[in-house]
Amino acid sequence: MRIITRKKGRNKYYYLQHSFRKGKRVITKEKYVGLKIPKNIDEIKGEFSKELKFDLYKRLEGIKKHFQDEWKRLPKSAREKEKEEIAIAFTYNSNAIEGSTITSHEVREIIQDKIAPNKPLRDIKETEMYSKVFLEILNKKEKITNKLLLKWHKEIFGETKSDIAGKYRDYLVRVSPYVAPSWKEIKSTMNQIIEFVNKSKLNPVELSARVHFQFESIHPFGDGNGRIGRLLMNYILWHAGYPMLIIEYKKRASYYGAFPKGQEAFVDYFLRRYLTVHKKRLG
Repeated sequence: MRIITRKKGRNKYYYLQHSFRKGKRVITKEKYVGLKIPKNIDEIKGEFSKELKFDLYKRLEGIKKHFQDEWKRLPKSAREKEKEEIAIAFTYNSNAIEGSTITSHEVREIIQDKIAPNKPLRDIKETEMYSKVFLEILNKKEKITNKLLLKWHKEIFGETKSDIAGKYRDYLVRVSPYVAPSWKEIKSTMNQIIEFVNKSKLNPVELSARVHFQFESIHPFGDGNGRIGRLLMNYILWHAGYPMLIIEYKKRASYYGAFPKGQEAFVDYFLRRYLTVHKKRLG
């Protein structure tokens, strides 16, 4: 969304403009805001955003309702089995994105059969603990806090990265060309994210996208940020009653490619991906 001006005679007229893709077409919407930029422009942007997203939110609510209807029909034993299947898919893809050598079949063996493949012990242990924490967060809703995020990190990496597990970093980190914010800013920026998560009235799908982008931009941990970030975004979705979004390893290029374009572009990518993955629940 951007502010544009148009001149008519000697006067300047200000508009909010937003373009988005629908199918193969690019649609542009505008809202007139006055002869000068209002002081409450952020509030006006928020209202305009809600107007633009009315149809989108309606579709997202439809996905939620369809998912909840499906879930309620499942017997308890079938629900537990489905959670395990989700855990297998989520653990494999999320770990593979970060370079784990464990295959999808081997993840299933580790989780279901407690069989360890002939792979690095670190990869095996992180697979085991990641799936364990994932299943735990599905079954227990807690208020999102720094303490909770640190706990997840400690449980997952306690045995493989003991020097950094369960602690926010106190040093600079670089992710390819991207340099994360100073470690001195982590406490305040993470507090802002926590407050945003717990107070926001955004649709939970959009909220999870924005929180994921912000979390990854901060990169609060020395390692494991992607995995904790994807846990957090799905925690928000699941406990708001929405089906989760598993970022597939084979589609990681578009996922990674969305981050450098900024938050709005990432949210747009996330929402399009979510609608595509859950399109069978739309009607």
